[in-house]
Amino acid sequence: MSFVFDHNLSPTLVRRLASVFPDSRHVRDLGLSRAGDLAVWNHAIEHRLTIISKDGDYHQLSFVYGPPPKVIWVRLGNCSTRQVEELLRLREPEIRAFLADPEGAIIVLS
Repeated sequence: MSFVFDHNLSPTLVRRLASVFPDSRHVRDLGLSRAGDLAVWNHAIEHRLTIISKDGDYHQLSFVYGPPPKVIWVRLGNCSTRQVEELLRLREPEIRAFLADPEGAIIVLS
């Protein structure tokens, strides 16, 4: 299970969630720190990554293009990195089921 964490999420999540979601990267680590959503989207397709973001634009891209890539949309509003980490850990079983579903395009976590 490989993820790319979007600009609006802390790069520290990669390290903090490595035991749960290994092989994850942050856009910064992929040379995409200044890339737009569509560039991140295309990179995720090319490298078979699931996008984790707080950005609603990926919802729109998912609606228009469908998967791949799959999108995990974190809808916590203004929150700490710790709260995002806790949410992803808590919802790990649901995330795994979503990734196993060949028709799943987006999951909203709040």
